[in-house]
Amino acid sequence: MNTLSTVRTWLAAVLLFGLAGTIVELLLLEHYEDGWQFVPLFLIVVALGVLIWHRARPTAANVRALQALMALFVMAGPIGVGLHFRGAAEFQLEIDRSQPGWDVFKKVMTAKAPPVLAPGIMMLLGLVGLVYSYRHPALTGSVGASREME
Repeated sequence: MNTLSTVRTWLAAVLLFGLAGTIVELLLLEHYEDGWQFVPLFLIVVALGVLIWHRARPTAANVRALQALMALFVMAGPIGVGLHFRGAAEFQLEIDRSQPGWDVFKKVMTAKAPPVLAPGIMMLLGLVGLVYSYRHPALTGSVGASREME
């Protein structure tokens, strides 16, 4: 196994571990109270399915599907940060509408629920997936692509 193949294998393992850990955490936190909270759960389940499909038979189609999905992960991160920020800010303003904006911002950024920066994990997972799939051998039909995730 050459160096690039080894790095790609480790990236796949990190991606799988990150997806598994994130979905477990979201389920334990009951992150499914409204429609927006289902987005990361849905994306993770689909990503796991695509990775299983890719593991069974690496093809250009499933690498492209993985790339598109990872781009959605990258977009979901900042959107999730915005939604978490908005939810925490609304809560702070319900407590006291007279708070100065800077005070609200500081309280929101240090709040434990919802953790404002937690959705950044989606962006991180998406970037790992994009690096994994960058110039993947299955895109060119290279020999040896069939075992690239080993």
